Amino acid sequence: MTALPEHFFRREYAGLVAALTRRAGAHHLAEAEDAAQAALLTALERWPHTGLPDNPSTWLRRVALNKLVDGFRARGRRAALDALPAIPETYPPEGALAGEMRDEMLRMLFLCCDARVPADSQVALALKTLCGFDVREVAERLFTTEANVYRRLSRARARLQEGGGLPEALEPGEYAARLGRVHEVLYLLFTEGYLSSHADLAIRAELCDEALRLAEMLAEHPVGRTPATAALVALFHLHRARLSSRVDAAGLVLLAEQDRTAWDARRIERGLWWLAESASGEGLSRYHLEAGIAAEHCLAPSVRETRWRRIAESYALLERVAPSPLHRLNRALAVAEDQGPDAGLALLAGFAPPGWLEGSYLWSAVLADLHLRAGDAEVAERHRRAALAGAPSDAVRASLARRLAAR
Repeated sequence: MTALPEHFFRREYAGLVAALTRRAGAHHLAEAEDAAQAALLTALERWPHTGLPDNPSTWLRRVALNKLVDGFRARGRRAALDALPAIPETYPPEGALAGEMRDEMLRMLFLCCDARVPADSQVALALKTLCGFDVREVAERLFTTEANVYRRLSRARARLQEGGGLPEALEPGEYAARLGRVHEVLYLLFTEGYLSSHADLAIRAELCDEALRLAEMLAEHPVGRTPATAALVALFHLHRARLSSRVDAAGLVLLAEQDRTAWDARRIERGLWWLAESASGEGLSRYHLEAGIAAEHCLAPSVRETRWRRIAESYALLERVAPSPLHRLNRALAVAEDQGPDAGLALLAGFAPPGWLEGSYLWSAVLADLHLRAGDAEVAERHRRAALAGAPSDAVRASLARRLAAR
């Protein structure tokens, strides 16, 4: 069988769910997910023996719709079956199908951010249904437990079933109200690719590429053409430019050890263009600030020559624009680079992190790094052990061990 792109089935799953939900209604989301999964399993069983069909996406659509119909018949859901359009004998050409898929993916993005769904369930639903995350990956990205993710997904699906689905068109104000949550979903999708929670993978470039594809699609559509969306696209391009240099055979590569000549100059240029585009409005989003920080790293000749004071100032602004204790941690590291480790530690003195952060490897790693650089080896070692024990993967653990090795 001809090799398919690594991300093919993840992307197709999301597209199938979007297409089937469009036909059957959002209140049949669970059935659409089951049919999409069944179609992909059928492909995995058949294609190694029969070879790829001329148009794999079209083949999957036909099979998935048949699975959905069969499921309704088996459950005796005559009303749902009657509401489905007839299965066409032929499908539109590939170009037309691609255009249709783009609209359906956008629709699904906004569907998952339905105001009827509790806020804490919207992102979980989008990551699971649209982005193809498993429950463990969703839990890692949302700093919660798998049990909580299951509860959030159950609440989301129940609310959608009660509401009868998404109307054919939303009012402009409704799109605007949901856009921020859509940004958050794409951000988390990219983050999982950039620093994966997967036990065996340090980075997952296909997730970064999918988040970037969806973000650019959103930026080109009238409902998402805003400065914040442009800043998000800029951020993704600037981070993606450095992705290949972040990993080698030993695992994650520290920033100071990365080969900057291997960074993708064309992608950096593209990111800077989008960052300039994002300056068209008066609003300042977290994505503007984070893209600005990424640009500082991309343009600096070395770690030593990086404008750390400007980065620290950006993190200080982030604490006000989008409050998060993670911004305080990153600010402390930037301040330490600019003014020394004692200044970084002073920024964290008296700071009470929330429980989810205090118990995470991130908190322990930053404290270990700063205390080690400040010469307090005993305290550093205590935090180092905690960081290594809590690392989500071997790749992250190996990277931390190199960073926190005694100097």
